[in-house]
Amino acid sequence: MTDITKLTVSEALNALKNKEFTASELTEAYLHNMENERQYNAYITECADIALTQAAEADKHYANGTNRALEGIPLGIKDLFCTKNIRTTAASHILDNFVPPYESTVTQNLLDDGAVFLGKLNLDEFAMGGSNETSYFGPVVNPWSKDKPLVPGGSSGGSAAAVAAHLCAAATGTDTGGSIREPAAFCGITGIKPTYGRCSRYGIVAFASSLDQAGPIAQDVRDCAILLKSMAGFDEKDSTSYKTEVPDFESFMDKDIAGLTIGLPKEYRPDGMNPEICAYWDKAAEYLKARGAKVKEISLPHTKYALATYYVLAPAEASSNLARYDGIRYGFRAEGQHLDDLYTNTRTQGFGAEVKRRIMIGTYVLSSGYYDAYFLKAQKMRRLIYNDFMDAFKQCDVILTPTSPITAFPIGDESMLQNPINMYLNDVFTVSVNLAGLPALSLPIGLSATGLPYGMQLIGKPFDEGTLFSVAAKIETDAKFERI
Repeated sequence: MTDITKLTVSEALNALKNKEFTASELTEAYLHNMENERQYNAYITECADIALTQAAEADKHYANGTNRALEGIPLGIKDLFCTKNIRTTAASHILDNFVPPYESTVTQNLLDDGAVFLGKLNLDEFAMGGSNETSYFGPVVNPWSKDKPLVPGGSSGGSAAAVAAHLCAAATGTDTGGSIREPAAFCGITGIKPTYGRCSRYGIVAFASSLDQAGPIAQDVRDCAILLKSMAGFDEKDSTSYKTEVPDFESFMDKDIAGLTIGLPKEYRPDGMNPEICAYWDKAAEYLKARGAKVKEISLPHTKYALATYYVLAPAEASSNLARYDGIRYGFRAEGQHLDDLYTNTRTQGFGAEVKRRIMIGTYVLSSGYYDAYFLKAQKMRRLIYNDFMDAFKQCDVILTPTSPITAFPIGDESMLQNPINMYLNDVFTVSVNLAGLPALSLPIGLSATGLPYGMQLIGKPFDEGTLFSVAAKIETDAKFERI
């Protein structure tokens, strides 16, 4: 019998409907994988008993013909989503024993559609990082690792590694500056950051509220379309949730792309760029041209300011959002002789180095005398970056770029750890999308000379995820990428 954990979500749903196996059998198979593949450190909290109970309930729905959209599909949940009565840590010591009394809207939507929750997945602490090395629970190991352990990308590294290693059928992720797309690229799978406001942020531990957005990570494009349909939707509990119809994203998979114009931003091909990724970029463009799409060079002139803008705004919002972790109301508490001691000791011991770094940067740019010099200028630059995209979309329907300028690098890489700026530079192709609030999808395009996956990114117009799925499906078919 085929290893049923190798099936995509789409294939598993068909098999469950045809009664080839039960939801309980599928869940048990994933739990077996999780038990035998803990070397990847993908999960922080495993929920075997809860998953088996949910799977048994799913079997009842299949038996009486009331199965829902994701009935019996075992998912991993990034440990940034609050899950009722299941520990939610944000991969931080300061929350390592926090058990929420409520459910995030996205995870509730998935439960309402019959999904099974296998556990909570590892990530960079509070989603701050690009390699999943800042987690209090240790780094996640990329399943593509060979001679030495490689990073899976961040912050949704646990989600990407778990999907790539078949430790869940698909996973939730969040993306603040590339945190779905980069891990998907590094692990040879697919992920989409939807338009800002497409998925509710209610119940997701906040990093940078104007940038964070939930999305799915899965084996292929179709699975992402299926998952996003369940995750998305208007939510009155989230003031940034957008009230618009959620289409059947899967229906876009077979749409013809002839006549579409694909934009290639010249600023994304700087001097000295890796020739391998440039070659794959050209190949992806050729795939689309062969299917009747037009390819056109475009300009996003303020791209060079995107990283600096992001690393002013994101830490500023983080410093505000993380002020609530004070040892008083919930989470870890370190005692002190007086209140100031308690605050200082709790935050000193509870937060890791990268989180402290970003809180300090954010507090600095929001402080008197620097607010105008940094924060306000960054907000103005954000608008110019958004305007660049809107001008570009007058000339094209979708923008095609690499996801990352590099492949997965070794855990503990000195060049990254000793100079955090090098880590930040890996986000050069992804952060501008979050600043503009646009949807973007990453899918694997091919392997490097050393046998590691490269990702290709598609950027769409606001709330036009459907076109991204149409175009991505064609690249996926033509690239014929072989996953692990």
